[in-house]
Amino acid sequence: MTRDRQRLTEGIIALVLFGLTIPAANWLIGNAGSVCVPDGPCLVPVWPGIMAPSGVLMVGLALVLRDIVQRRLGPLAGLGAIAVGTLISAMLAPPAIVLASVAAFLLSELADFAVYTPLQRRRFVTAVFASSVIGLVVDSLVFLYLAFGSLDFLAGQIIGKAWMVLLALPLMHLLRRRDERLGLVAA
Repeated sequence: MTRDRQRLTEGIIALVLFGLTIPAANWLIGNAGSVCVPDGPCLVPVWPGIMAPSGVLMVGLALVLRDIVQRRLGPLAGLGAIAVGTLISAMLAPPAIVLASVAAFLLSELADFAVYTPLQRRRFVTAVFASSVIGLVVDSLVFLYLAFGSLDFLAGQIIGKAWMVLLALPLMHLLRRRDERLGLVAA
């Protein structure tokens, strides 16, 4: 397989997985957790004594996957993924929180893009970490404020999303090393 073909294939896989994080987050919130609140979200522990809606795990993963889409397919594909993800979010979010969901997704992914883009060629793993942290904070602030008018659950939102980012960082390090070994460069 040529380098370009490999980069394209890996980019498409990352794009598909990125798109799947959105319905997965919506499904998790309503169906999976250690506690499911009646007419509310299912919650998971993210730190001792701190719970968060289970969908936050997918949001952290989405931020990392979007970075991989951009690394493999380029900035325009990264922006396209954000646009498509925003539409998917609008279609899947419960009516009561559709504005909060769409705004949080769009703004957090754009913040991730803005931080990741200038850093990624020099310091890929640092770019993934920094952009994901900015993205998850923006996502948490915007979503909680617009959906509930309160930031009461901010810590749980941030910690839950950060776990997925932290779990992905060793894989990003391996990806960078593999890219160097194979001669794959960012798109």
